[in-house]
Amino acid sequence: MQQEHLPFKETGYFSSLICDYLDKKSELNRFYNRFPNIESFKLQIEEKKSTIKQESRDVLVNVLKQQYQKIKTSDITLQHIESLNLANTFTITTGHQLNLFTGPLYFLYKIVSAINLSETLKDKYPANNFVPIYWMATEDHDFEEINYFNLKGRKFQWNRKAKGAVGELNTEGLNEVYELLSQVLGTSSQAEELKKMFQQAYLHHDNLADATRYLANELFKDYGLVIIDANEPKLKRLFIPYIEEELINQTSFKQVSKTNEVLSKISEAYKIQVNPREINLFYLKENLRERIVFDNGIFKVLNTDIVWGKDEILQEVAKFPERFSPNVILRPLYQEVILPNLCYIGGGGELAYWFQLKQFFDEVKIPFPILLLRNSVLIQSESQHKKLEKLNVSAEDIFLKRDTFINKKVREISNLDIDFSSQKEHLVKQFKDLYKLAEQTDKSFLGAVKAQEVKQLKGLDTLEKRLLKAQKKALSDQVFRMTELQNQLFPNGSLQERNTNFSEFYLEYGELLIPNLIENLKPLRGEFVIMTF
Repeated sequence: MQQEHLPFKETGYFSSLICDYLDKKSELNRFYNRFPNIESFKLQIEEKKSTIKQESRDVLVNVLKQQYQKIKTSDITLQHIESLNLANTFTITTGHQLNLFTGPLYFLYKIVSAINLSETLKDKYPANNFVPIYWMATEDHDFEEINYFNLKGRKFQWNRKAKGAVGELNTEGLNEVYELLSQVLGTSSQAEELKKMFQQAYLHHDNLADATRYLANELFKDYGLVIIDANEPKLKRLFIPYIEEELINQTSFKQVSKTNEVLSKISEAYKIQVNPREINLFYLKENLRERIVFDNGIFKVLNTDIVWGKDEILQEVAKFPERFSPNVILRPLYQEVILPNLCYIGGGGELAYWFQLKQFFDEVKIPFPILLLRNSVLIQSESQHKKLEKLNVSAEDIFLKRDTFINKKVREISNLDIDFSSQKEHLVKQFKDLYKLAEQTDKSFLGAVKAQEVKQLKGLDTLEKRLLKAQKKALSDQVFRMTELQNQLFPNGSLQERNTNFSEFYLEYGELLIPNLIENLKPLRGEFVIMTF
């Protein structure tokens, strides 16, 4: 296994906010609790230990035991669940939507990051226990975001009508996806394993939550992963005080709005990831997940006839807390209320909206978790690696955008000097002398001198582009081979991990895929990994 590493900011695929966070820019200190290094976890452990109640632990363990009655898992996962009753046990959490057949590759990288960080912390703080958690986003209702995956350039899509929380969707229609997938996978031993996984997950379970739990457990049970579906009345009951706070005082809206203003003033490049609503709750029932709004003293559920007065909605919360579903603003708080959690692991977009929540967490007096950018990986075969070496394409090169990549490599391999930078510098220097001459004689000539400078610099640009175009044509074979490799590694011009499904690599590497990721990814290293299998 060969590895190369690149700083995230040198890949060109991460926002300035995330890059500044990784660089520990002081302007961002107020938006997070502690930076993710190994020493920070000592204080995080002490802070969380003082706030998590035993009642919460008891409820959590009881719910997890009930959910795991539906599947067969490993002894280490069962031990992890039992240990959550103990005051010295803490969680490392990542969350993800219920994407069909795991969706893009980064589903794996999130969970591997949580597993490996748990192991790293156990080595550093052996008196404590650390449990990796996968939080299933069962309450989401964006079906179009999760109903497909990509394999070998083909899109496998689950076509059906869907309403309400996706976790409750029945698996009707997935047999058709299975038939198409079986045809494409082939008949190798790895292909048969993938078929079995898909079949057992989606054709032998009644709803998407159970199917996803089964699949994630099959992939990661040997590493003690604990999977939670928080769409559960007993867990929601622990969240009642915060539901009431949201309905009556709209605290999240007030605090997140203030944070957004501050973030925007620091840098225009810091794009606001999510905008809070006055009430950040949905009303959840079978085939229904609609926003709750407050209008003229009445609480309403949009697109329905459901209305309450203040006392009535508080009674509804007390009787049926499971009907109140947090949106993207409140979900992180729900997570931190019900879990003894130390760290949340997510992608750049996720961490960006977590930064918006720190002031809100402070206001409701819940410890803010450490935020860790998940591992990011580019997997290349040995054959691809050798071809890149032969073409003298570096790790930095392969991450360049298409046109920049081609232009850079053509300039490097051409036997002509296509870079006219020195000629342009010489021309600018000559025109400086002409400006001085015009100043000393007749200032009305300054405009003419400027026009001539622009014209000649533009002429050099045109000549440079024409020469580059001619060289691209002359070197078309090498250009094609380089761009073909980049296309393979960056499908549709985006990161492999955001597009390709794990099955594409499972076909090649089988059961070795996940152990290799577990062995080689270091969650606290803070760099993009290029792995050669």
